[in-house]
Amino acid sequence: MRSILTISLIIAGLVASGINSAMAQCAMCRISLENNVSNGDIGISANLNLGILYLFATPYVLIGVIVLLWYRKSKENKQLESNIQR
Repeated sequence: MRSILTISLIIAGLVASGINSAMAQCAMCRISLENNVSNGDIGISANLNLGILYLFATPYVLIGVIVLLWYRKSKENKQLESNIQR
């Protein structure tokens, strides 16, 4: 069980360390934003990048919460089993 927790923490750390470099966009969004920036409107591109990062991080946070709850529940079950065996 510790290995699952360790792996999930490593994955979370890698995801968190790569957030700043994850400013990627699809081709259509990129062209649209380049046109807006060339016209002087910078605010839309910053907000779109934040939206992309939000959509990118949400599944990883949900998976992390599920793994954490599963880990706590299995730890609790092991303690109950060890108390019953005594």
